[in-house]
Amino acid sequence: MAYDLVVIGTGPGGYVCAIRAAQLGLKVAVVEKRKTHGGTCLNVGCIPSKAMLHASEMFDEAGHGFAALGIDVPAPKLNLAAMMKHKQDTVDANVQGVGFLLKKNKIDAFHGLGTILAAGKVQVKAEDGSVQVLEAKSIVIATGSEVAQLPGVAIDEKRIVSSTGALELVKVPGKMIVIGAGVIGLELGSVWRRLGAKVEVIEYLDRILPGMDGEVAKQTQRLLEKQGLAFHLGKKVTGAKTGKGVTLAVEPAAGGAAETMEADIVLVAIGRRPNTEGLGLEAAGVAVERGRVTIDDHFATNVKGIYAIGDVVRGPMLAHKAEDEGVAVAEILAGKAGHVNYDVIPGVVYTHPEVATVGKGEEDLKAAGIAYNVGKFPFTANGRARANRATDGFVKVLADKATDRVLGVHIVGAGAGEMIHEAAVLMEFGGSSEDLARTCHAHPTMSEAVKEAAMAVEKRQIHM
Repeated sequence: MAYDLVVIGTGPGGYVCAIRAAQLGLKVAVVEKRKTHGGTCLNVGCIPSKAMLHASEMFDEAGHGFAALGIDVPAPKLNLAAMMKHKQDTVDANVQGVGFLLKKNKIDAFHGLGTILAAGKVQVKAEDGSVQVLEAKSIVIATGSEVAQLPGVAIDEKRIVSSTGALELVKVPGKMIVIGAGVIGLELGSVWRRLGAKVEVIEYLDRILPGMDGEVAKQTQRLLEKQGLAFHLGKKVTGAKTGKGVTLAVEPAAGGAAETMEADIVLVAIGRRPNTEGLGLEAAGVAVERGRVTIDDHFATNVKGIYAIGDVVRGPMLAHKAEDEGVAVAEILAGKAGHVNYDVIPGVVYTHPEVATVGKGEEDLKAAGIAYNVGKFPFTANGRARANRATDGFVKVLADKATDRVLGVHIVGAGAGEMIHEAAVLMEFGGSSEDLARTCHAHPTMSEAVKEAAMAVEKRQIHM
């Protein structure tokens, strides 16, 4: 079976790469070890977690927010089984959609473990043990990532769970401890806190949301604490014992006396690592550095005809970053000029309120020695936010002091993940804070706060 391209992995990077390549006239096959397409994102990550986040937000709003709007209803009763069905229905619709798109674009799909035998040859070992070999002019590795393990804390997906297990709990735990104050830990911790669990978060660093703008992280922590999450920063977990619950051994990260903490459920959310097991990279001669496949600026590995994208290569482990890389490498293979601008990749934390960011934070700019101006605007001064009872948070615009080019935009607020994209478009075209400030925004909208923050760069905001 000969193809122009074989893509290993059908997560967001892989299936998008395959579809774009097929659109450009290449004969394409995909190899997927799961029974369903969509990778971690659609099956056990982005999509099911957002279904649970939305459902838990509605539950929380019905219980605590309706009365202030003049809506008197009895206290809501949680039907966790029905909520989980909503989550699974959402997953099923999405993965079936990907399968349809592959068929629509005449892409051959093979299910089984894909192993690179050499440049141009991919072995597919099916669940029943049968083996076949696909030949391809080009191979793209898009196998994504898996949960990072914490030494001394063995995940059993019952008492000690990964993000996968945290989306499958059959009852609300009395107490949940989340290890890791990154995006996944905060999102899933928020879900179960809203559904009734007491949630505490342990983080090795002295702050939450590592890598994000420091002011954004501090404000987000304060808002989550108001909602009932408790944080133990500068702490490390050194061991765990399971029984009726879980007992964790916890020490200060800087060293000191150990203590124990107990919970019904422990969620390990310390990050993810590239998924390369069984790929045959070493035998094929593909270079790997610190677990990630090494690529050049055109996504090519050191072995001619083998490329890699997404979580297995450098850069943020984000589904949309993988998608853009998938499009870019497909276009390169078709003789076009594929490109990804890594300076303009938005990131979103889907807590409530949401946190959205694109470009550089203040710490990044200071470390690089770049002089900048700051414009900020709080949602407390936004009319639509007041009407929606969504006044938590703010917008911050960072612009180059000399040129006024926007270098970063950061939003904490309801719907921040939707609002960030006008900033991304602006930055993609090299826009200035004045460009954004002079762009008419509909009133009354939350997005007016973005315009006002841009105006604030030159100290000319109107409504504050």
